[in-house]
Amino acid sequence: MDYSLTLNLPKTKFPMKANLVQKELELIEFWEQNRIYEKMMNRRADNGSFILHDGPPYANGHIHIGHAFNKILKDIIIRSKNMTGFQASYIPGWDCHGLPIEHEVDKKLGPKKQQLSTYEIRKLCREYAKKFVDIQKKEFQRLGVFGDWDHPYLTMDPEYESAIVREFGRLAASGGVYRGLKPVYWCSFCQTALAEAEVEYADHTSPSIWVKFPVRSGFREKFPDLANQASKCSVLIWTTTPWTLPANLAIAVNPDYEYAACQVDDEVWLMAKDLVERTMNVAKISEYQILKTFAGGALLGIISQHPFYERESPIVPAAYVTLDQGTGCVHIAPGHGQEDYEVGQRHGFSPYAPVNQEGKFTSEVQYFAGLPIFKANPEIIRLMREQGTLVFEETVVHSYPHCWRCKNPVIFRATEQWFISMEKNDLRAKALEQIRQVRWIPRWGENRISSMVSDRPDWCISRQRSWGVPIVVFFCSSCQYPIMDREVIEHVADLVAKEGIDIWFQREPKELLPDGFTCPRCQSAEFTKDMNILDVWFESGVSFAAVLEKRPSLRFPADLYLEGSDQHRGWFQSSLLTSVGTRGLPPYRSVLTHGFVVDGEGKKMSKSAGNVIAPQEVIEKLGADILRLWVCSEDYKDDIRICDDLLRRLSDAYRRIRNTCRYLLSNLEDFDPQTDRVPFDQMEEMDRWILHRFQELIARVRKAYEDYEFHILFHGLHNFCTVDLSSFYLDASKDRMYTRGKSSLGRRSGQTAMYEIILGMVKLMAPVLCFTAEEIWKYLPGAKDLPESVHLASLPDPKAEYLDSDLAERWETLLQVRAEVAKVLEAARAAKVIGHSLDAQVSLILTDPKLYDFLKKYKELLPTIFITSSTTLEQTESAPSDAEGYTRSGLFDQLFIKVTHAEGEKCARCWKYSPLVGKAAEYPDLCATCVSVLKSMPDQPSNELQPAVEQGESSR
Repeated sequence: MDYSLTLNLPKTKFPMKANLVQKELELIEFWEQNRIYEKMMNRRADNGSFILHDGPPYANGHIHIGHAFNKILKDIIIRSKNMTGFQASYIPGWDCHGLPIEHEVDKKLGPKKQQLSTYEIRKLCREYAKKFVDIQKKEFQRLGVFGDWDHPYLTMDPEYESAIVREFGRLAASGGVYRGLKPVYWCSFCQTALAEAEVEYADHTSPSIWVKFPVRSGFREKFPDLANQASKCSVLIWTTTPWTLPANLAIAVNPDYEYAACQVDDEVWLMAKDLVERTMNVAKISEYQILKTFAGGALLGIISQHPFYERESPIVPAAYVTLDQGTGCVHIAPGHGQEDYEVGQRHGFSPYAPVNQEGKFTSEVQYFAGLPIFKANPEIIRLMREQGTLVFEETVVHSYPHCWRCKNPVIFRATEQWFISMEKNDLRAKALEQIRQVRWIPRWGENRISSMVSDRPDWCISRQRSWGVPIVVFFCSSCQYPIMDREVIEHVADLVAKEGIDIWFQREPKELLPDGFTCPRCQSAEFTKDMNILDVWFESGVSFAAVLEKRPSLRFPADLYLEGSDQHRGWFQSSLLTSVGTRGLPPYRSVLTHGFVVDGEGKKMSKSAGNVIAPQEVIEKLGADILRLWVCSEDYKDDIRICDDLLRRLSDAYRRIRNTCRYLLSNLEDFDPQTDRVPFDQMEEMDRWILHRFQELIARVRKAYEDYEFHILFHGLHNFCTVDLSSFYLDASKDRMYTRGKSSLGRRSGQTAMYEIILGMVKLMAPVLCFTAEEIWKYLPGAKDLPESVHLASLPDPKAEYLDSDLAERWETLLQVRAEVAKVLEAARAAKVIGHSLDAQVSLILTDPKLYDFLKKYKELLPTIFITSSTTLEQTESAPSDAEGYTRSGLFDQLFIKVTHAEGEKCARCWKYSPLVGKAAEYPDLCATCVSVLKSMPDQPSNELQPAVEQGESSR
């Protein structure tokens, strides 16, 4: 007789092979056709709303792995919040203006650009941005990201553009916006000012020079004892930007440091005392003498001479001068540095910057007019060498600011720009106070953004480009008075909302101003427009006003902003400053920061290094759920590594989770949760134990979702599948699941536990493995009574009635004993005493009465726990002799274990050995238990479905 037909072998239509690449596309279509996201939004939300505001990615190019990580992380949060009683909508956004897009259009146009109007260039930029919005939208959807994709926010939409204009108007009306001549980051290749957030630091090779500024006057009066050396006395400075020397107007020293007059040959050099030795070593000067030391304050008022111009350079105080490098004497060019500018303001120096927008010296610069500044460096050095003011030169590789777009080095250049004042209306102080009211994840984010806000200069918000939202300011043609009235700006904003921002470039001022408007100062009716555009960080920064305050499903402030750590100086900060400046509050309650995605060795990804991993390629090869599992498995607080080897390991982990779920399903093929469930108090103890363990997992996973600790969630789920289920419970349950009667209490008890686990587990994994969870959902017993999508279900809550600490403690001991027995079983297998563990009889001798009494209560269950045919239990006062062949447990000192081949014959149905095999004449090759089961069977079970094949199942 074929006894396999009498077994309850696992069966399921749920496929073993995931085929995620194809299956995910089918599930995306299912979500779209059945409007699952919309239904999720329309569910009752007992906990109210949760608002995660999307930071807009740039509409330029395909998404990269960093985009994928960020969007998946957000999606996990959105899905988990919706499954825990919140209404958590997701409105995706795109940053559509700015230099990167205009730069790409410029490259495509080439020389043709000169023939086009600003409006025509803007039209091409708009088309370019729209193209990549559509491309990125599809790529984000392919990741499984839920959201209102039909109604995203775009910074180039008229409604959004009008909000930008209004927020500028609010800040201007408060007096927080001003126009000034100040040094700002300037890219001479893109020919525009840049914000700090648009500057990246990279290695750059610069000349490093030490230069003499001959003393012209004041030295004799200050140091009469050195009067004889005054004629050959110089102040020694050090710089890595020789091109700024034509703009030098002063030298700064720190009044509190000690300085020295050093004799070198017949000259005297003035510098900080603590830097003398280092300077002489660098300049390879071994013969020198310190003539005198004095406080830096003694140098104030001395007038030096420019090293190659007939121009004075006075010595002034500056507390920022340090002894970290150089000479302690800093050359001051107020038009080419923020600190230099501030020194200049205190002492009445103009921000002189004789460099044009192309990065070339202007005609007023003697010797170097028309030269690009970096190409002028060697010429300036040559001139100083000829004039005897160059002491020493070398090159240095150092971190230097570069343009984020064109990757070329930038400069500080004083130009007329628009700024938001950090001091007016106490914006800096208010922002710092509000930072303390926000929850920062990780906590170090608070210190990071606080230090940035504390130290930052006024915000330069003007750009000299075409593609963006203009600064809505008019100038009176007669008296040049700037028109920044709130009513005028609101009037323009209304026009923009109706017709788009391009009207600023197409219409005359009188067509944009209210009817009959005249200059409030001189009553002129003639005006010009400011043609600068706003910093794109201002545009995205006011998304709280354009999106949070406008969309019905959103609100201000948001519960969470979530971006990479570079956004402390970018979107997090621009949003904070604009919101505090106009609302007095931050736009967010919490800010979560993740690290950068790097390769397997922790190195930055780049095409040149050949270590780029594109999300599109991973999806085409492995599926989006593997990427989602990667996001969940990594602790995002640090940089996140990804490589082929890591993805392979995650694919293995995914298969273990999937196969565990499949095996659970395969044991539930004949289970109806409406009729076959066993009450908890009637379930077998092993089933009650696994449900206790599962409740602990539920609590741990829910807390991980709540705390955004997704790596804890991943490890918890994976360990439960591999350790609690696969390595023990499912293996130990096979005998009763396969060999007992189909409707027996023991089998139905196991099925009840397995159903509870698979139902809860698929919900727990749904926010992460959104595709796989949806696929499993359709195969659950009683699926017709469940919501049509797992994403319309709720995360399970731990059931208090399933939690039993005493039970857990007992089973912890049982599993410890099992682990000790397993070691001896393995040794017996290696010695060929047994083949499979079912060949074994385990004999236990205990000299510990307490442990003996405990195990005696489980005597009938021990073979199931050990997965052996039989177990004997004996208590003795003394340990067995060595000759008896027992092994002392390493964990339980009074436990002794022996494995022998089980007695009796092997049952042809359950494969256990028993002395009772063959006692029933009609079933000569079966044990008594199997005979009893077969006699109770009404007829032979059908075998319609394909049996599930799982790792380790062949032993059955």
